[in-house]
Amino acid sequence: MTSLRRLGASDLHVFPLALGGNVFGWSADEAQSFAVLDAYAAAGGNFVDTADVYSEWAEGNEGGESETVIGRWLAARGNRSDILVATKVGAHSRYKGLGATNIKAAAEESLRRLGTDYIDLYYTHFDDESVPVEEIVTALDQLVKDGKVRAVAASNISPERLRASLDFAEEEGLTRYVALQPHYNLVSRHTYEGALLATAEQGGLAAVPYYGLASGFLTGKYRPGAAVTSVRAQGAGRHLETERGRKVLAALDAVAEAHDAELASVALAWLASRPTVVAPIASARTVEQLPALIAATELKLTDTELAALTEASEA
Repeated sequence: MTSLRRLGASDLHVFPLALGGNVFGWSADEAQSFAVLDAYAAAGGNFVDTADVYSEWAEGNEGGESETVIGRWLAARGNRSDILVATKVGAHSRYKGLGATNIKAAAEESLRRLGTDYIDLYYTHFDDESVPVEEIVTALDQLVKDGKVRAVAASNISPERLRASLDFAEEEGLTRYVALQPHYNLVSRHTYEGALLATAEQGGLAAVPYYGLASGFLTGKYRPGAAVTSVRAQGAGRHLETERGRKVLAALDAVAEAHDAELASVALAWLASRPTVVAPIASARTVEQLPALIAATELKLTDTELAALTEASEA
């Protein structure tokens, strides 16, 4: 059985693969979503990631669809205490930004959709530099004091603002961030590695990277001449046009063959091995896509294999 990992300095212990909920109520209908959630939980998974804005971008949707699906699943299965739910504030068109009043109102809406009285991990989805970090940190701290949130985290934030947030929370004795959700994978390393990673490391934050499979590119299904039907095909396919993308695929192919593993498993195992990373996020639209993701939590790559993947991704 895969052991749980502590999320930074929090009392949350998470499965080392977070299940991305962005597809729920979008490219996966409720029945498909329930099936994926059931299979993830059956494999020992306990860490589900969503946001209030998922999937406002889809025609006919208004945001909150993912939270609603997850809430219905939790109610139907009666397993709220077994599942750690992470959601986010700041990107929904009706709850834009990180002003204190907005954070409070958005949290209430997320709680309503999730059908719960607490959120395990609450992220600021995108930093709002028009709001002082003092106001943001204080608003999040109040949610924790009110028992509506257990732990707080940040995503899409600069090293400077992250450091300022941590420092203010420390100085004032307020709830501090325990995790960071960066854009990070084998073909997109520059957005995290460097000052942001160093700040997270210094602050003892756990990284929970999104786009862990580069919108599906790192599953290996995007190849020269291959036609892929997916809502993410355009974004994923662009990596084929780069030398880095092609080198990474070749390195993944070699390591995957040595382990008789799926490319997705190898890509996520590499990501999980990186400094600060506790649980990469990956989404599954169908139950059939899930085993390769779960397998990453048990896949042990050698130092030589990890080095080969790292070198290929530096092209």
